[in-house]
Amino acid sequence: MMAEQRMRGRGWRRPARVVLVLGGLLAGSIAAFTPVLSGQALAEPSHGISMYGDLKYPGDFDHFAYAYPEAPKGGTLRSAARGTFDSLNPFALRGISAPVSLAFDTLTVQSLDEPFSEYGLIARTIDKAPDNSSVTFTIRPEARFHDGTPITAADVAATFDQLREKGHPTYRIYYAEVAGVDVLDDHTVRFRFANTKNRELALILGQLPVLPKAWLDAHDLGAGTLEPIPGSGPYKVARAEPGRTLVMERVKDYWAKDLPVNVGRYNFDRIVTDYYRDDEVSVEAFKAGQYDLRVENSARRWATAYNMPEVESGKLKLDTIPHRLSTGMQGLVMNTRRPIFQDPAMRRAMQYVFDFEWSNKTLFYGAYTRTDSYFENSNMASSGIPEGAELALLEPYRDQLPADLFTKPYTVPKTDGSGANREGLKTAYDILAKAGYEVKNGKLFAPDADAPVRMEFLIQDAAEERIVMPITRSLGRLGIEATVRQVDAAQYENRLQTFDFDIITEIWPQSQSPGNEQREFWGSEAADRPGSRNYAGIRNSVVDALIQKVIDAEDRQSLVTAVKALDRVLLWGDYVIPEFHLPAFRIVHWNKFGRPPVLPDYGIDLYTWWVDDALAARYGLR
Repeated sequence: MMAEQRMRGRGWRRPARVVLVLGGLLAGSIAAFTPVLSGQALAEPSHGISMYGDLKYPGDFDHFAYAYPEAPKGGTLRSAARGTFDSLNPFALRGISAPVSLAFDTLTVQSLDEPFSEYGLIARTIDKAPDNSSVTFTIRPEARFHDGTPITAADVAATFDQLREKGHPTYRIYYAEVAGVDVLDDHTVRFRFANTKNRELALILGQLPVLPKAWLDAHDLGAGTLEPIPGSGPYKVARAEPGRTLVMERVKDYWAKDLPVNVGRYNFDRIVTDYYRDDEVSVEAFKAGQYDLRVENSARRWATAYNMPEVESGKLKLDTIPHRLSTGMQGLVMNTRRPIFQDPAMRRAMQYVFDFEWSNKTLFYGAYTRTDSYFENSNMASSGIPEGAELALLEPYRDQLPADLFTKPYTVPKTDGSGANREGLKTAYDILAKAGYEVKNGKLFAPDADAPVRMEFLIQDAAEERIVMPITRSLGRLGIEATVRQVDAAQYENRLQTFDFDIITEIWPQSQSPGNEQREFWGSEAADRPGSRNYAGIRNSVVDALIQKVIDAEDRQSLVTAVKALDRVLLWGDYVIPEFHLPAFRIVHWNKFGRPPVLPDYGIDLYTWWVDDALAARYGLR
């Protein structure tokens, strides 16, 4: 887990895209939902599906441009993860799954050099009905599970049904508008849509992993297990020691190794993930050569931890790689299931206790930019006051929204960076006093309350204390008793799943085309469902309505307008204290890897890298 930009790779429990394509293997891997909105009405079956008209790659393409067809196979990629795992089932709510998504192929694969395109993997063709009432996938006859059993349409249908019935509850939201699935023959499966306005459903279903029906009939998909689930992907589990090590081994006779979507990819013979109790121990292990590569998400460590002779000699590489991805929202989340945060005045006052300018200067070496949108680093971020189509969209809800939303731009508070934050705390106090809060004997009391205001920041990494402790001191100056509780990874995950916290740090990555996942993030139905990502507990009918507008958007402009309106309403709800972002990946690695000359705009596919034996020999790296 990251202390500064914290994003957990929790295995593969929900339909999700991995924009930094690591399969959740590296500590701090950036797992992002990127369901894709499709505006293309296919007249006949196609090898791919795109949001806008033409696909980049024709039906006879050889490989993705960011893959290197001549990449050698072999060697090991050693990585690290924080915490533990106790299951090899990434599809269930129960347990903490190891990152085993590489064992499971999906119907389609997203290309990372197009914002909204998918190409067939298990599926040979995709046929979306012109009226968006269904999508039909034709299964490749050569598709095989690891035991050699053919993949059939019955396997696809059974997987879909079991994920919706027994899998992680998020699947039920993602597939809520799928009316049903029909097996037309051994190699053809059709999904029928209940909502023909939901234009991303076809692409969401393309992300479906496929499991053997025979295994599903004999096992409970909702249960944790340390027995590997049969798959059809490029790797399989070779060894799993809970809390210690996961070893994934390349499948030498992988059925899809020569498909264009896979040429030049999956080059490592083994991918080893070692688990560490915290990031500081993990960093020291990396510097000692215990593993090969890490995504560095701490500005402090990036600036200071790798001042080593090996950098000067070229043995150790630090790469900053810009990207065009939306960075989404990272912030301190206030759980509105707790009475104290059901008060909008308290949530508004909390915005003024975080001194970003001081933190950025003192803690982060000036590396970050303050976040002020849930769709940061994209053209979907709201700004100014609502006008035109966005105003028209919000107008019917005027009496349910703050009046200031229509007349004032949303701005995050700014300080002079001195660390005193006097003006911010004065503003926070004035907001609370106006709402009826009183200070008695140095303690803040809510109106008509018998006990003083208390809150707890839940963390699982001691490094997070650098951020939250100054905030707790500021809260103390307001008379609020704020404490910090650090728990281990398993307890932290369990408390998140049951929403047993006051305040946490969380990030919601966003795709270039937001859609169904917004229900999971902010929808009322997700607020009380264990395991959802509606950590703030938002139950807001306007938010629900705007999410539906996003999902039902008929074109790109309608989508952007709806997302901006949703962004604005979420910001003015003060559910999160926005933190900061960096529109780039920071990767530190021992210099033993070759990589393609072309990098995609919308992520990094580390599985297109390979072990360069000459480099490894030059620097004495194994």
